[in-house]
Amino acid sequence: MEEPAVVCRSIKKKYGHGVTQVTALRGIDLEVRKGELLMVVGPSGCGKTTLLSIISAILSQDSGECLVYGHNLQQESGENKTLYRGQHIGFVFQAFNLIPMLNGIENVSIPLILNGVPSKEAAERSKELLIRVGLKERIMAFPSDLSGGEQQRVAIARSCIHNPKLIVCDEPTSALDHQTGIAILELFKEIVSVQQCALIIVTHDQRIFEFADRILKMDDGKIIGEQRNGAQAFRTWSRRLEIQ
Repeated sequence: MEEPAVVCRSIKKKYGHGVTQVTALRGIDLEVRKGELLMVVGPSGCGKTTLLSIISAILSQDSGECLVYGHNLQQESGENKTLYRGQHIGFVFQAFNLIPMLNGIENVSIPLILNGVPSKEAAERSKELLIRVGLKERIMAFPSDLSGGEQQRVAIARSCIHNPKLIVCDEPTSALDHQTGIAILELFKEIVSVQQCALIIVTHDQRIFEFADRILKMDDGKIIGEQRNGAQAFRTWSRRLEIQ
């Protein structure tokens, strides 16, 4: 049997100390397959973003184990962890995290440049991907000159420009209109299928549920349910969970 892309076992995480301590994750068990588009849903504050940050080795868990393609990144040195993320993981953050003094092509090129791709080739590949996400007329614009939705599309292009093994997205369609959001998910589905990478999306956007291979529902730091088979099945299942 093929090794999963991501394996989490008994992941726990708390923030703070004493009376201010908050439990974010309460023993998460999770596997994500290669070639899978997984969505994680649930109310704000339920631990979704914390889980995403631990999987991508931005945060450390308090206990439990998380393997990404067999690598326990929490056991790696800071330098090796950063190197692995730069080569094999793509990120879409809620805050976009674009570099203000770089234009669209330059922002998207960063992962390629860091991985040794010549600047001219990096720029050409970035230009092609920016056109695919609908920014043909904005490829030279700086973040301050872009709308929130346009910045989000630059961030999405940057996340997948270097053909990562794992892409993690925190609300990637929150600033996008419906048509653009659907186009982005169609692109993500193509990337997942062709590259056989794993894609994890934290979202509240019900418009994109139909693109998921699997949807996990979280609440209070735990996974409370799982559903396949698209948006309508998820809505029925979600209502049933609420009734229970």
